[in-house]
Amino acid sequence: MTRIGIIIGSTRPGRNGAAVAQWVYDIARQRTDVEFELVDLLDYKLPHLDEVYPPSMGQYQQPHTLEWARKIASFDGFVMVTPEYNHSTSGALKNAIDFLYSEWNNKAVGFVSYGSVGGARAVEHLRLISAELQLADVRSQVALSLFTDFENYSVFKPNDFQRDALNVTLDQVVAWSQALAPLRAA
Repeated sequence: MTRIGIIIGSTRPGRNGAAVAQWVYDIARQRTDVEFELVDLLDYKLPHLDEVYPPSMGQYQQPHTLEWARKIASFDGFVMVTPEYNHSTSGALKNAIDFLYSEWNNKAVGFVSYGSVGGARAVEHLRLISAELQLADVRSQVALSLFTDFENYSVFKPNDFQRDALNVTLDQVVAWSQALAPLRAA
């Protein structure tokens, strides 16, 4: 069965990302054609990139890198839940992405973002990063506004139309993940 990881891309105390990712997971797990799993960066304790060799060489030496690599390798695609910090994604998510290379290759990725302008600029940066990692980013995305999808900027209360946007994004991630399966098998 196709497996999709929903990555919580923020690690800061009081983060909104956990509630957003739980919402994504609750909707996603209603599907019967795919298996979804929440992946919380807090569970992996990744320091700033500390591998001697570039990730593209696949010669990981650190136990935390090996654990992270096993987890990411177990998925066929991803939904990255990202905040927007300073017109980009979080440093924690970028660092976690940078630890690996081949584990990301030939998989699909979709984005659920949040911020003052819906996290759109964070996703634009992630799309550029995805291309370098041979991740196929899907067109649809969910852009959640801190002004209209959160109460007091911290209590997640998405507008009803966001569910439709999420379902389109999930459909695209699943379709692309399945379409890329022959490349992963090669």
